[in-house]
This record gives sequence, structure tokens and C-alpha cells, in this order.
Amino acid sequence: MANLLPFGLLCILCAAIAWIDLRDGIIPDWLNLAVATLGLFRIMITGDLTAAFEALGEGIVIGGIFWLMRRLYFAYRGIQGLGLGDVKFLAAAGIWAGIPGIPMVLLIGTVTALAGAGVMQLSGRALTGQTSLSFGPFLAGGLVVTAAFQQLGF
Repeated sequence: MANLLPFGLLCILCAAIAWIDLRDGIIPDWLNLAVATLGLFRIMITGDLTAAFEALGEGIVIGGIFWLMRRLYFAYRGIQGLGLGDVKFLAAAGIWAGIPGIPMVLLIGTVTALAGAGVMQLSGRALTGQTSLSFGPFLAGGLVVTAAFQQLGF
């Protein structure tokens, strides 16, 4: 029951992230920080301080990995494939989902993003390798679904 309030707040924060990223193409740092802080708060009220430090460490590792992937992709293609806000969001999501949950966040995010791109293509919008698509809403949905499954014990 103690997880219900933080999960509800996470849903609100993820809805704001999705809306702002769709509208402006950016995930504000303060929202990423709010997701991370709320995740740490949730762990501290249900666990202990050690678990919070472990979750923070996992978030930092996940953020570092995706920052490195972002840099490598840019070095290879010469264009940004993943926004820095998405990298920061994945670091914050790592606090919520942990390293074991990030593959599910990514799977849900990428499958729904591909479905969205498919709908855009079918509706007549031309998509190329240079077409920009906000990934934040899809990642936010992936985090909410993953957090819900984790709360249910899956």
C-alpha cells in the first residue's frame, strides 16, 4: 500500500514528460530529477538506506551506458539518435526498475515507438533515417508498465 502513492505520482510525472516531449521535443531536467527523487523516496519508505544507494548506483550505471551509446552512435552516424533528456530519463527509470527492469522498459518503449512510426507511415507521413521522433513518451509508458508489473510481483 505504501507504493501506491509514489506509483500514482510516477504516472502523473510520466504523463507530463510525455506531453512536454511531444509538444516541445525535450524532457525537462526537473522532471527527470523528480522521477529519480520519487524513486529514491519510494525505496526509502519501503526498504532501507542501503537499497536506496544501490538503486542510485544502478541509475548512474544505466545513465552512463546510454550516454556512451549516444556518443558512439553520434560518432558513427554524425547525427543524434537519442536525446540527452532520454538518457537522463533512462537513468531515473533505472532507479525505479533497476538493471533487471530496464530491458522491459526498453522493449515496451521501442515496440510502441515502432507502432507509432508505423501509424505515421500509414497515415501518409514520409519517414526517413533523418526523421525525428520523440522517444520520451514511449519510454515513460514503458516505465509505468514495468513499475506496475514489478509492484504486482512479475
